[in-house]
Amino acid sequence: MGWTSGRGAWRDGAGLLIVPGGGEVPLDIAASYKARRRGLLGRDGIAGAMLLTPANSVHTFGMRFTIDVAYLDRSLTVLDVVTMRPGRLGLIRPRGRHVLEAAGGAMAGWGLRRGVRVTVDRSPAG
Repeated sequence: MGWTSGRGAWRDGAGLLIVPGGGEVPLDIAASYKARRRGLLGRDGIAGAMLLTPANSVHTFGMRFTIDVAYLDRSLTVLDVVTMRPGRLGLIRPRGRHVLEAAGGAMAGWGLRRGVRVTVDRSPAG
């Protein structure tokens, strides 16, 4: 089942991020306040990606590693992709509704760039 955003549609959990031409990537979904606040803090890395929803900005204070950040609109289309070192504050993206985070350099390998529309599939992973 492919998911798009919508009020009440997102819950904490796991799934797959489907990137056209880039395959399927394991995905952690952080939809609750507690899960979004924790995010990737305290981790030494991530296999796959984390979706923060709703979100339109992130910071890397307290992070242990460099991350790629993709800002997504409500239709899961990438608005921008940036790489952030620890100790940085990201700009607010007014049209942003979701934020994807992954290990630094991963998104380029998946072909994730501005204008790409991704899908979130929760059925295989829970």
